[in-house]
Amino acid sequence: MTSQSETNGIVHSLFIKTEHGAPMQPTSTIDAVAEKGLRGDQSYGRRSRQVLLVDLEQLRSLKLHPGDLRENITVSGLKLDSLPIGSQLRSGEVVLEIVDVCDPCSKLEDIRPGLMKASENMRGMLAIVKHSGTIRPGEPITLLG
Repeated sequence: MTSQSETNGIVHSLFIKTEHGAPMQPTSTIDAVAEKGLRGDQSYGRRSRQVLLVDLEQLRSLKLHPGDLRENITVSGLKLDSLPIGSQLRSGEVVLEIVDVCDPCSKLEDIRPGLMKASENMRGMLAIVKHSGTIRPGEPITLLG
């Protein structure tokens, strides 16, 4: 059985990338649009891989800062790596559905040599937007079901 503390977290940070390869831009709100993704983000309009969520505690264990792994949403207090594919998360009105594990790629080596290997099973989870709304830092993010 999953405990209440394992199913609740906080949205720590938000980021968008305006084009492929562009630096991540911190933002104070993100408009999530059902079946489209995050308005203003390069991945907007994709069918999958719309949103990347990363666990703040895992970033810290890798000696990284929010946004370093090119995530859109940094979450604190929720163990993302333990969530099965199909899990749904709610923050405000927004519902995100986990669709895949984000595997480390060679771009991580540009951040720090050896990071690709070090971040194995810690790169975050990919999601799609199932219900539209606005996400803000400091808001709860909760596992549904």
